Amino acid sequence: MVSCFQVLTEREEKNSVAIASNESLSGWGKTFTDPRLCSAIVDRLTYGGNIIETGTQSYRLAHTKNQLQA
Repeated sequence: MVSCFQVLTEREEKNSVAIASNESLSGWGKTFTDPRLCSAIVDRLTYGGNIIETGTQSYRLAHTKNQLQA
């Protein structure tokens, strides 16, 4: 099985990578529990990249809540 780290390492400076997450980068330690691995993943994703923060509100959650209230 190929790990997330392996994929990012192989694609580094060759191809684009897009990742969407509801968690801020500072909270990724919850998912990648090894601090060194987490740091390496964040480092590879942010080096020469663009971080686009769209806010903390989930469109899907708000849409679902609106449908349930209707």
